[in-house]
Order: sequence, then C-alpha cells, then structure tokens
Amino acid sequence: MERIRFGIIGSGLWARTHAEVYTTHPRAELKAVCDVKEEKARALAEACGVGRIYTDSAALVGDDEIDAVAVVTPDFAHREPLIQAADAGKHIIVEKPLATTPEDLRAIAEAVRSAGVQCMVDFHTRWSPPIFLAHQDIREGKLGKILSAYYRLDDTILVPTEMLSWAAQSSILWFLGSHAVDALRFLLQDEVTRVYSVCREGHLKSLGVDVPDLYQSILEFASGAVATIENSWVLPNSCPKVNDIKVNVTGTKGMFSMDLTNNQAVERYLEGSADHPDILVKTRVQDRPVGFAFESIRAFVDCLADGAPLRATLEDGVKVSQVIFALFESAGRREPVEVSYSL
Repeated sequence: MERIRFGIIGSGLWARTHAEVYTTHPRAELKAVCDVKEEKARALAEACGVGRIYTDSAALVGDDEIDAVAVVTPDFAHREPLIQAADAGKHIIVEKPLATTPEDLRAIAEAVRSAGVQCMVDFHTRWSPPIFLAHQDIREGKLGKILSAYYRLDDTILVPTEMLSWAAQSSILWFLGSHAVDALRFLLQDEVTRVYSVCREGHLKSLGVDVPDLYQSILEFASGAVATIENSWVLPNSCPKVNDIKVNVTGTKGMFSMDLTNNQAVERYLEGSADHPDILVKTRVQDRPVGFAFESIRAFVDCLADGAPLRATLEDGVKVSQVIFALFESAGRREPVEVSYSL
C-alpha cells in the first residue's frame, strides 16, 4: 500500500495530535518535523522515531520525499509556510483559522488555487459524533425549518495566560470562535449574512495579555435562522474541563440540546478526585488514538489516498475567516455588519 508521506511544520501541543495519526495510520508516514526552535523539533521527532529535522519551513516543503504538509503554527503564522507548501506542490492540512488578516487570507487562497493542491482546514468539530448526528437529522429535515441556534465555546483562563505564549497575537474569536462559526455553518448547512458582536475587556489585560476577555455574537443566516455564539477566555481554572461547550439547535419540528463539556457516559471516582474522562475528543483504545480530534486528520489522509473530496475545504476556511473579520468589525463599531465574501 502506497503511503502519503507527511511533514509537520510547528511542534506545539497540536502537532503531537497530527504526529500520532501519521505514525499509526497504515496509509501515512511521518518523514520530517520543522520548528524554528530546533530543540522543539528534535523533541517531537525523537518521540516519533523520525530522523529529519528542519528549522526552515522552506527546506521542509522542498524535501522530495514529502507529499503533504501539516501546518500547525500559531494562528497568525500560517501564511508563509502554507504558501511555501502550495508553491512546492504539497497537499496541505492547516489548523484553524486559515488566516487572521484579509491580506494573508487573499494570498493563501490565491496560492492554493493557483497550485491546484488539496488544502483542508482542520475544523475537527465536523467529526464530533453528537454534532454529526444533529447535522444528519437537520439535513434529512427531521428538525423542520431551523429557527435558532446557540453555541457556547469557552476556555479557562489557563489557556491565554499559561498554555499559549502567543495569546496576545490572537484572540478567542480566532482560537475558538472559528470552530463555533464553522460548526454552525456545518449544522445549518447555510452561510452567515450579517453579524452583531459585543466584546468586553480588562481582566486579561490586567494580567499582561492584551486581548479582550470575551465576545457575545449574533449571526444571521441566509435562511433566516439566527444563532448566538459565546466565546470567552476567562473561565476560572476550577472548571472541570479546559473547554466549556454547550449547543442548541431549534427547528419547527424538533430540537437538539447538547452539553459537550460534562459528558455523563463515564463517571470516574478515585481517592481524592472525581471526573468525567474524555471519550469523545482525544483518547486511546487498544493503543490507537481515537476521538474526533484524530478522526479529522485521519480523514485527510484517507481523502488524499483515495482521491476523494475533502470534508473541510479551503473555501470553508476562507468563509469562516471572513465571518470572523465581520465580527471584529462589528464589535469595534458596536453595530451590525454585513459579511463580505469577496477577496
């Protein structure tokens, strides 16, 4: 069986998620790791039994023994490696968001389209079993005409203050809002036409992280459905999970309501602790990484190997970034903003 040979650009936490797929999938092979910090690239490469280490993304994409590239750099640092990969004829999977400025978005889209390579944005929520179940029922008309939706996707304050050294160069809208926007597009199978967003700031800035604390946003869809998105980066660290996720979709014939934070399928009680261990996002079964965070990456491998259409495309990434641009503009102007889908 011919394997798709991968290189990973960026060696942070999510790079290890990619590495676990490429080193266990029978149709994939991890060939190289790149990071501007050689010691970080070396640590990941050694953990995966990979011998090739790069500190220059241009050198990695120039490697003739690499077919596809995973761009796992910080939110704001996708443009250069992504365009390099496209120009080198490599297929690409990139972590969300695709781009955080209109200039970067335009340059990336032009490069990928011109090169004719496959490019998937890793909107892994599309592989979440509860979300996909709702998507199927909505597609089959079981909920009737969709009237409203609610998507709460928040993080504890650990994420911007300790986990992400580059949080001040991003935003909760980019880091989690992009997932929320794409999940709603996927669920409703519709596009956002107008948004209204309000932000509040002060707490994170007092801690030295120069970004707003939270955004509350209303999204109007072409069909007439209205969705509310909540994105916060200041939940207390005492929360049982790093993420707090609540979802509701209401139609004329039915409703879905989900608490994806406090999964009740498994309750674990130990001496001195009690929790609900993750069985949906990232876990292991029989030494195999399973969960929807792995399944989205695994699907990219399979699509490349089979020549099948991608499940989350460049165009999805472009549209999500354009919605986020409108949310930022709305929060700044304190008024509703029409979403522009022109590049």
